[in-house]
Amino acid sequence: MAASIQASTQASTPENKRRILVTNALPYANGPIHIGHLLGYIQADIWVRFQRLYGNECHFVCADDAHGTPIMLKAQQLGVAPEDMIADMNAAHQRDFADFAVSFDNYHSTHSPENQELANLIYTRLREAGHIQTRTIEQLFDPEKEMFLPDRFVKGECPDCGADDQYGDNCDVCGATYAPTDLKNPRSAVSGAVPIVRESEHYFFDLPAFGDMLKAWTRSGSLQSEMANKLNEWFEQGLQQWDISRDKPYFGFEIPDAPGKYFYVWLDAPIGYMSSFKNYCAKRDDLEFADFWDKESSAEVYHFIGKDIIYFHSLFWPAMLSGADFRQPTNVWAHGFITVNGTKMSKSKGTFIMARTYLEHLDPEYLRYYFAAKLSSRIDDLDLNLTDFAQRVNSDLVGKVVNIASRCAGFISKKFAGKLSDNIDDSAMLADFQAAATTIAQAYEEREFSRAMREIMKLADRANEYIAVKEPWQLAKQEGKEQEVQDVCSMGIHLFRLLMIYLTPVVPKLSADSQNFLNDSFSWESAQITLTGHSINKFKALMQRVPTEKIESMLEASKDNNTAAPAAKDENTAVAETNNQPEFEPIAAEIEFDDFAKVDLRVAKIVNAEHVEGADKLIKLTLDIGSEQRQVFAGLKSAYNPEDLIGQLTVMVANLKPRKMRFGMSEGMVLAAGPGGKEIYILNPHDGAQPGQRVM
Repeated sequence: MAASIQASTQASTPENKRRILVTNALPYANGPIHIGHLLGYIQADIWVRFQRLYGNECHFVCADDAHGTPIMLKAQQLGVAPEDMIADMNAAHQRDFADFAVSFDNYHSTHSPENQELANLIYTRLREAGHIQTRTIEQLFDPEKEMFLPDRFVKGECPDCGADDQYGDNCDVCGATYAPTDLKNPRSAVSGAVPIVRESEHYFFDLPAFGDMLKAWTRSGSLQSEMANKLNEWFEQGLQQWDISRDKPYFGFEIPDAPGKYFYVWLDAPIGYMSSFKNYCAKRDDLEFADFWDKESSAEVYHFIGKDIIYFHSLFWPAMLSGADFRQPTNVWAHGFITVNGTKMSKSKGTFIMARTYLEHLDPEYLRYYFAAKLSSRIDDLDLNLTDFAQRVNSDLVGKVVNIASRCAGFISKKFAGKLSDNIDDSAMLADFQAAATTIAQAYEEREFSRAMREIMKLADRANEYIAVKEPWQLAKQEGKEQEVQDVCSMGIHLFRLLMIYLTPVVPKLSADSQNFLNDSFSWESAQITLTGHSINKFKALMQRVPTEKIESMLEASKDNNTAAPAAKDENTAVAETNNQPEFEPIAAEIEFDDFAKVDLRVAKIVNAEHVEGADKLIKLTLDIGSEQRQVFAGLKSAYNPEDLIGQLTVMVANLKPRKMRFGMSEGMVLAAGPGGKEIYILNPHDGAQPGQRVM
């Protein structure tokens, strides 16, 4: 758990200053940053900026994840060396992060001497401790590309239900799991060739040996409750040995004393947290790598990650660290995914928005504030509703906070030579605003940013109400009221200053501009100081309202943007083409009409849908087909929330032989299209169709 904020409003002192290292999930080096990525980086940056403002020692590092089969194939496709491709992408990533004010102290790459040194060290320690084993396995081999094929670089027919176009590890249609060698009619997703079976010696990390340690670590409060619950499911299913090697050709680090064998990308990727920090320490005289990563370290280490990589960070990573005699992270904090206007990001709708496209149209601080206003410590998905986005930023930041300064600053500059009053007009109100520092700090510490924003905006409402009641513009018209005008407007400036101190982690540029205006320098502790008799500078507009026409132009530009999203680094994801045109599978072999006539397709209404406990990809559907209701397990979880399916009409194969699955009996199959993952679309008949009608 994160440390608690002190009961007083005082920030950290040299005696209680915490030493903190924060990392973000490493972006994969084969594509640009998009707004879905930015959620995690902005979340971490807000927390880091708060810690620094509060007075703690907080270091923030990241790196590009630069190894793996997708990187190798992408570079081949572009006709460049992998090293050149990842170097260009590293520079592009750093530009995007800098422009969104993500304040990394060091940004490195997993393709670095530091990472190779640490990967070799950790592997060697694990091997010497008896945690590495070897055995021969059978794999599919692409005879054209002369390479072994990872699970998701193989496609074919599901060995259980016969569904075509399924990956080599599991079926998205029936939920079955299997080995790539079990696929029927397999083909390489790289070349299209028919793969052959070859044997190869692989290296395995003995994860089951760390089961007790992982259970204890899980119960120590190092994970969110949702993550801890998920881990319990994995423990119940039984931990498996982890294949940490890949055969050449492969872009990565060769395993020591194992020619032709390379570290699987997920082994050296999290080590990138350590290597980036090691690279950072080498640039400074006052930082020691061991102080943060040795087993007895008293420093705090936090990882901010997306929920899609929980498995690696909550099982493999802490086990690797423990086996290699390094410390485990203090906490691993996961966040959810982004939807835009209530649906998955879509290129056709223009809602698959690249970071650079956003920056070309809108102020990054708008997005930082909107994310903060909706983020909590839970692993919940966040919807970027662009109408709400504009209204919230305009109402809160412009209409409430900046409005306070703009209403008061002119009187101070013109009538009082820019000098604030020596008096405090409402000391009780000012004390309330200052006391709020504790509540807001605790919300920041607990990553309850939305709660912090609500508290700050409540204060902003009080400040605006104060000014509206006092009406300094009316007082200024009355003779002899000069002191009262100065007192009221100075009070407004004091309140604005406190609000901006509290908002500094979220909107750092607006805060910097406000500090210039106030002739001041912020720290959390400075909230307890009152600038009576202080001189301020002439007020300049601090923030403009969100231009709605810019939102529209951003969406249009995103429709025209043909740059594909980066493929996941996991080799369980095949390489995508870099345009918006889907790759259609060739038409299957002809069949006779009698063959087709055997399939009974019926209109079905989804009357209920629910998650399947213990299943990563399945949703249990209850289907009304007129004469009866059927239970069907469908691999739709990656693309749909169950509640969104209820009430929809779809089409099912009604005469498919029922299949007993681990979770129950599946009595049919629903029809869907798409390549898989988040892009699965169930077929919907016209609204006039009725449950039970046969599809002709």
